Amino acid sequence: MNAPVEIAAYDPCWPGIFTELRDQITSALGPLAHAIEHVGSTAIPGLAAKPIIDIDVVISSPADLPAVITKLRPLGYHPEGDLGVPGREAFTTPPGTPPHHLYVCVAGSAPLERHLALRDLLRARPDLTRAYAALKRSLADQYRNDRTAYTDGKTAFIEQALAAAAASQSQADPPQAFDGQAERCHGL
Repeated sequence: MNAPVEIAAYDPCWPGIFTELRDQITSALGPLAHAIEHVGSTAIPGLAAKPIIDIDVVISSPADLPAVITKLRPLGYHPEGDLGVPGREAFTTPPGTPPHHLYVCVAGSAPLERHLALRDLLRARPDLTRAYAALKRSLADQYRNDRTAYTDGKTAFIEQALAAAAASQSQADPPQAFDGQAERCHGL
């Protein structure tokens, strides 16, 4: 997108827009969708954001991706590849739909886990939400016509927040015995 970076005040309609989009995607994918998650800034109550809904469709296996692509095409979604983020397949936004980004991720993948961890952290920490909103507004003013610089400017904040959350989580959780089974990554 080449449009200028614009940050809007939180819109209480965003969760409803997500729900409508999710329901359409769920109808198309059926059991192929393990879960459909509202992620990104529009998923955080009270957070100023670009008014674009971010959606992660969670699938159980990379082997399911071809069937997911086939079932999303009639809705107007077309695959764009990983757009530089391995483990996440991006899709075009169908014309005539609310502004949104659709990604398909395998359960437990690093991009999905990062999205969920940041969303959950910001939902739980209003102080971080306020700081993140201030940063986003400042970056949008500074880099109005440079989305890459805007996005890059948020990276240090996000990395520090996720690292602090992971550190506090590991201190709060006592070590558990390894049972020989592969464990699901809970964080980064």
